[in-house]
Amino acid sequence: MTGALLEIRDLRVTFGRRRDPFVAVDGVSLDVGAEETVGLVGESGSGKTTVARCVAGLQRPDAGTVTFEGRPLERAGRRPAELQRAVQMVFQDPRSSLNPRMSVAGIIGEAWRTHPSTAPDGDRTQALHALLADVGMDADVADRRPGDLSGGQCQRVSIARALAVRPRLLVCDEAVSALDVSVQAQILRLLVDLRSTHHLAMLFISHDLGVVHQIADRVAVMRRGEVVEEGLATDVLGSPRHEYTQALLDAALDLDDAGPAVTA
Repeated sequence: MTGALLEIRDLRVTFGRRRDPFVAVDGVSLDVGAEETVGLVGESGSGKTTVARCVAGLQRPDAGTVTFEGRPLERAGRRPAELQRAVQMVFQDPRSSLNPRMSVAGIIGEAWRTHPSTAPDGDRTQALHALLADVGMDADVADRRPGDLSGGQCQRVSIARALAVRPRLLVCDEAVSALDVSVQAQILRLLVDLRSTHHLAMLFISHDLGVVHQIADRVAVMRRGEVVEEGLATDVLGSPRHEYTQALLDAALDLDDAGPAVTA
């Protein structure tokens, strides 16, 4: 894709000893356009989260490049402030990513203190309440702590914290996988709405093809560190070309057909 917002080229990441390294990401190239959602799917261990961490600046690749509008995305601590703001991550477990000792107001306020150029000029309380409303939460949540909230509410706070600094790209790493199915659907609808209202691009990481189908414009399928298939979501998930993609779809259908779990 020409003129992409995010460009990943020949990314390679290895872990372990030099004599016996584990190749987690092996030559991955991927683009995300402005206001586009790209789903990156694969089984556990396929390398998709490692790609996400490289984009977010939490993992340094051994080779390859990651650029945002043509500018290199280095490790998070070495990025210019505007690039730190531009790329924000929403994690799988919202409780572990939120400070349990801080109120929601404190969590959002900390984001504004870290990036003062994004802090509201006027009444910060009013701005905070507006931000909470954006993610479907009432103003009275501002005084509560993560331990007082449900998993879905915590994920909404995580999304609000990311939005507070006015990002252009959200990296969502299994952002709904820890939630109940009904709450998953609510968060997915929220992300779709926010993409439009906040003009966001998203790199959406998931092992769940059903989830990806609901949100992604394009899909890239990873297996053993490599992208084995990429294309429009309707094409990849409707008429897969690679046998691995077909196997993932078959497994997902088998789970759907299994019916509800029976507990003793």
